[in-house]
Amino acid sequence: MSKHQKNRIDLIEEKLETLNKTKWAKGMRITSGVTWNLFLLFIIVGLTLTVFAGSVGAGYFASLVAKEPLRSKQEMRDAIFTYEETSELYLADNVYIGKVNSDIERRETKLGNVSSHVIDAVLATEDEYFEQHEGIVPKAIFRGLLQDVTNSDSQTGGSTLTQQLVKNQILTNEVSYERKAKEMLLAMRIEHFMTKDEILEAYLNIIPYGRNSNGQNIAGIETAAGGIFATKAVKLNLPQAAFIAGIPQAPFAYTPFKSGGGLKDEEFLKPGIDRMKTVLFRMKETGYITEQQYKEAIVYDITKDFRDPVLRANERYPYLTQEIQNRTVVILAKIIAAKDGIDVERLEQEKKLMEKYSILATRSMKNDGYRIYSTVNKDLYDKMSEVGNNFEHYGFTYTREVKDSDSGEVELEEDPVQVGSIMIENSTGKILSFIGGRGHEHEALNHATQAYRQNGSAMKPLLVYAPAIEYGVIGAGSPVVDVKFNVQQGDGSVWSPNNYTKTLEAGIIPAREALSRSLNLATARLYRDIVDRRPAEFLEKMGISKLVPGDYVNFSTSYGGMDIGMSVEENTNAFSTFANDGQFVDAYMIEKIEDTDGNIVYQHEIEPVDVFSPETSYIITDMLRDVVKTGGTGAQVPQNMNFNMDLAAKTGTTQGYGDAWLVGYNPNVSLGVWLGYKDRTRSLYYGLEKQTLHPSTRTSMLFARIMNAANEVAPDVIGASTKFSRPDGVVEKSFCGISGLAPSVECSAAGLVKTDLFNSKAMLPTKPDDSITSSSYVSVKGTRYLALPSTPSEFVSSGGTGVNQLFIDRMLGPWKGDASKLFPMNSAFASHIVSGAIFNADDVAPAPVNIVLNGTTITWSDSPSNDVIGYYVYENNVKIGTVRDDSSNTFSVGTGSYSVKAIDITGRLSNVSNTVTPASSEPEEEVVEEEVIETPTENIPPVTTPPTTTPPPGNGDGSNGGTVPPTGGDDETGGE
Repeated sequence: MSKHQKNRIDLIEEKLETLNKTKWAKGMRITSGVTWNLFLLFIIVGLTLTVFAGSVGAGYFASLVAKEPLRSKQEMRDAIFTYEETSELYLADNVYIGKVNSDIERRETKLGNVSSHVIDAVLATEDEYFEQHEGIVPKAIFRGLLQDVTNSDSQTGGSTLTQQLVKNQILTNEVSYERKAKEMLLAMRIEHFMTKDEILEAYLNIIPYGRNSNGQNIAGIETAAGGIFATKAVKLNLPQAAFIAGIPQAPFAYTPFKSGGGLKDEEFLKPGIDRMKTVLFRMKETGYITEQQYKEAIVYDITKDFRDPVLRANERYPYLTQEIQNRTVVILAKIIAAKDGIDVERLEQEKKLMEKYSILATRSMKNDGYRIYSTVNKDLYDKMSEVGNNFEHYGFTYTREVKDSDSGEVELEEDPVQVGSIMIENSTGKILSFIGGRGHEHEALNHATQAYRQNGSAMKPLLVYAPAIEYGVIGAGSPVVDVKFNVQQGDGSVWSPNNYTKTLEAGIIPAREALSRSLNLATARLYRDIVDRRPAEFLEKMGISKLVPGDYVNFSTSYGGMDIGMSVEENTNAFSTFANDGQFVDAYMIEKIEDTDGNIVYQHEIEPVDVFSPETSYIITDMLRDVVKTGGTGAQVPQNMNFNMDLAAKTGTTQGYGDAWLVGYNPNVSLGVWLGYKDRTRSLYYGLEKQTLHPSTRTSMLFARIMNAANEVAPDVIGASTKFSRPDGVVEKSFCGISGLAPSVECSAAGLVKTDLFNSKAMLPTKPDDSITSSSYVSVKGTRYLALPSTPSEFVSSGGTGVNQLFIDRMLGPWKGDASKLFPMNSAFASHIVSGAIFNADDVAPAPVNIVLNGTTITWSDSPSNDVIGYYVYENNVKIGTVRDDSSNTFSVGTGSYSVKAIDITGRLSNVSNTVTPASSEPEEEVVEEEVIETPTENIPPVTTPPTTTPPPGNGDGSNGGTVPPTGGDDETGGE
């Protein structure tokens, strides 16, 4: 330092010393000292308070998140990307029909499939600093906190997209500081585990967007684009993108659609449009769009783009969508239970367990974004529905009074004839189509799959004839006995069924004819012969699910008298067994289920069950071909079809015509049709005088129309040109038609040999027939009986063909019956054979007759006695002629006086009739009466004959397939 500089410093110090000694300087020194000390104090206190507040805040924050578990990266990613997505329904050939019924509709999309306008609009409006922040924006959080503490009217919010994602996917919408703290913590962690694109994509897929045009709640950008503007997210223009981006702030205020569907009124559209303009302004301010783009978008008429309401899948196809969903729930319940280590069989046995997993499965089906593929052919379904809707012969629609549960008012509700129909592909079991009912609004019950009704005579081939063939009891043409009987039942009642025509007893008849004419008496007797083998177990194998113990032993089950019944699906599916060479292939509707990533969650696998042999199946099919031929109960089916195919079918009705059925099949498909009222006591038929078609006429017509329609839209599915192939084990063999045994010389001589199909692996007629005897017979009331020793010879036909008592006993079996009915006059065997029955004669002379003279001919009515075999004609008290029972009651006369006496099978004579004399007769000389040798009735001893059973008339009714039902059968429950 120089001397000069040193002097300057000394001078300055001297001056300062002088100043310090002044009063003013002393005051300044004290003030500045105090100020400095206060400043230091404030600094220390501020730092202390800041540290304290920070510590308290940190501690409070820590306390808020203390219970939040430490989630792994994978757990958090799984939670973010596991968002509810509405499952979709597809028909055969991947035809999309819509989404399942759910609380909210959502469809996932990828960020690359979203319009850039949408991304820009969302970032400009919801998270301006999205690309820069690490999950939270501190100043936004403090601003929001300050607004909350001060209860400010302006609530700008402080949540980033990441925070909103955490709130929706990991946490809840609860309004609390604890949830907010957890949200911030997890948002910062998420930013380390996910890329910005992943976060943005997840946000766009989960955020709610109000409602679609149908009023359905929607979420996700793809669903919003389609539901609001009928376009895809990638195709949204700038105004559309801005409108959608503005909705999440207040989804139901800004959505353009009402809760019930349809566009809001103009005044209620304004908030959403104003919000769109706000979004556009934010986009301009943040540089995402230019001033020019803003001006063009702000005047865009967004209302013209709003989508019109469309029918949902469950509105267009209510029966179909519900059925697919119901079956999907059953499948998913089993899958979820299996994952939980639950034996799937327990679900069928434990109702509460099934209810639990059904709830879980329903939730999964609605929200897990499955692609559910069904087997239903859309073209077939649409066409079958059209046929069902346009069918004009269902019958009368009743109305009934129903009290409204809410208002208590009584309203009239329609009760129409309902319909259920289903078509199944035989080889696979695929349900190709169905008709669930006549209007879902009348009744939501699917009558094709969920309604269980007795199946009437449609049961006969399933439970009686096919099992009898399989057991080797009969062949196609083997004789069965259609004769009335009375059976004492366990409850003490007497069972006396009838055929459709109550007085009909067809006698010995080929099995194929008994089936084609649907004769009940023959069916019941045949069932009695096999019931101890429990043929109902065949029904089990064919998927009949509602069998009860009584169905295995009750004889009335043989023609449909079940306790609960079966569905149209089950009945039709059972018949398809015959088309599948005896293998039952369970019908199904769900082909496969895929998750959102395309992984197959479920794939149906065909598991055939052996039920009948191919030989039995072919033979029963050949017998059922006769049902749709002339004389069969389904003869009207081919009359109403516009193409030919190899068709086998069976009709059926139940008591009082409560149900009417027709099930038929060809080699490719099986089709079942059912008609009936919801109220089973209502009858489908009150006679032709009531202007109604017979129920079997209606089912035949509807069956034919459905087949016609199906062949029109899906000829390859129907396969009209395919034919049933006869297995090698099915052979044609000759047999004695009345016994089913091998032809004997006597059987051949009597012309009784028949030829038909047999299952060579189960039964062939090898034992020679032993039933034929030579016989003399007499006719009584049109029925042939063995002549008695006292029967006058002029009424006896000698050298006829008869049957022995062993044969009669064998054919009538334990239930017995009237042996004279074995070969009635209308029987195919009547011209060849005598029944072998002995008439149960009484010891009373027949009642006399009254004769009438008509010119030169006298006529008389039949004697009211039931044992008359003919009449003697007398001229002037001299017998001049004999008239047999099978001749007309007339006789040509000349001059003289004429009278008639009836004679019974024992030879007793009635008293003489009235006497008539032709007007032109001259008085004649007295003639000495010649002695006429007549059998004196008083000397004829009583004839002892075996007792026979003559049942009282029954009371069944049913159906036979025609407008005027031909002679046929019916079941105890009333069907044919």
